Formats: sequence, structure tokens, C-alpha cells
Amino acid sequence: MELSVSHRFLNYSFLPRSAHCKQRFQLPNHVLVPVNLQHRKVQLFPAYIASPPMRSTVPRAFDDNNGSPSAATTQGERTGEVKRVTKETNVYVKINVDGNAVAENNTGIPFLDHMLDQLASHGLFDVHVKATGDTHIDDHHTNEDVALAIGTALLQALGDRKGIYRFGDFSAPLDEALVHVSLDLSGRPHLSYDLQIPTERVGTYDTQLVEHFFQSLVNTSGMTLHIRQLAGRNSHHIIEATFKAFARALRQATDYDPRRRGSVPRKETALRFVFLYLMFAAFSCIGYQSDNDLIQ
Repeated sequence: MELSVSHRFLNYSFLPRSAHCKQRFQLPNHVLVPVNLQHRKVQLFPAYIASPPMRSTVPRAFDDNNGSPSAATTQGERTGEVKRVTKETNVYVKINVDGNAVAENNTGIPFLDHMLDQLASHGLFDVHVKATGDTHIDDHHTNEDVALAIGTALLQALGDRKGIYRFGDFSAPLDEALVHVSLDLSGRPHLSYDLQIPTERVGTYDTQLVEHFFQSLVNTSGMTLHIRQLAGRNSHHIIEATFKAFARALRQATDYDPRRRGSVPRKETALRFVFLYLMFAAFSCIGYQSDNDLIQ
């Protein structure tokens, strides 16, 4: 896919001089491109990003009326839509953060579908994921690329983060299992993972892929995420409690704080998300690369 961007629309102050790209550039397969950027010419870098954050291609960092209610509250639901295609996988993700727990997931990995249903149910998000991949080899590539696309869809849906709580913290019990999740929509990707899953598989699902799922999601969403197991002996219970706790913590973080009246918790956080989004949506020289995209 080729995007054409006129030099009139580029604000070179976003990037160092050495990183200036040419007027025309080619996006490789490994760049996560939101669906609304595909098949059309777009204005990627206006000096003042003025389009509404919930409908915009690029999240806004600033607003003229910093104390006014969040634009998201008046512009409709916050949604993100991403298509990711590699040699191994074809993934489509659509997320509505202000949804009604509608889940429609078909990744070709039944246990992962079950976990994504928990994300929708307990986060009250609408989660639609369709994926095909080389699951005849194993679930690694599909598991990873689904998570990468979900992270990018969240990044797109949340826009400039105006008025949200930003932090989320929840402990979810499931029978003997208890898992604590704490997260910060900070723009700083970090995963701290401490689960002791006693078996190598749950059904056909490799339990090592749980950590890889969250690492991939963190990398593209710009989220700081801490996962800690407090109790548990059953592998299924531990993993499901993790996804439920993550869903509730993410729900807390993405909800609106009425006392903020539409302001961003910290302006440098909003700027981080602008740079993150530009990095994943625009430049072939900066796009995130999953390990299945690398030349072996």
C-alpha cells in the first residue's frame, strides 16, 4: 500500500531533522495501519491537530478550551479499527471502548477467543476480532498479531486521553486463583509479569503465550502493565482471572473522571501518544516489527 502525503501537511518539528521522510513513502507489511488510513490520501501531520479525537486519524495533544468537557463525550463512541496483514497472519480488530460487552471473536485459537470474550464482558467493551494464521504450525504468530492489533486499536480509540482516569487497579478471584492487575495509560510501554502457571498447555493453548500476548499488547498501546499472581493452582483459573482483572482495570482507566472536566492527566502523556500513533501509523522507517516479520 502506498500513501501520498504533500509536504504542505508535514510538521517537521515532530521529528529530528535526520528522521525527515520523503514526500512519498512505502509502508511495509509489518506496519500496523488503521483501516481508516487505508486506500486514501490523508493529512497526517498538520501543525495543529484539530480533528475530534474519537474520529481523528491522529490523536490530538491540545485543545483551545482545556477546561471544557472532553470532546469524546460529545463526539460519539470511542472506537478503534485495525487491519494487520503479514506473511503468517491476517487480523482484523474493532474495539468500542464505550460499548455494551458485545463479543464476536474468531481467532482460530478457541482458548484465546474465550479470553477475549472475558475482556469484552468484564470491561464492557465491544470486541470484534477476526484472524486467520498459520495455526497448523502453532498459535504463536496469531496470538502475537492479535495482541498487536488490539493494542493499536486501543491507541486509536482512546485518542488524546482527555478526561480519563488513566490508572486502573483490580484483583480478580476465580475459585482458588487470585490475580492482581495494575495499569497506567502512560505512553510508556512496560510489562511486569509474575504468573506461575503450573501446566504447559490449557487445551491446545501454550501457556507461554499468555505473557507474549500481554507484551505485544503493551508494546503497541503504550501501556504500563503489572500482572501479579496472589494465589492459584489451576492453569485455566489463573489465566482467566488475569484477563478478567485486566478487563476491569482497563475499564477503570478508560472511564471518564468528571472532576477533570476534559483535561489530560499530564500533557506530556498526551504528547507521548501522538508520537506513538505517528510511529505506528505513518513511517515505514519507524514501524513496530513483530518477531514473525523478521527475516529468519
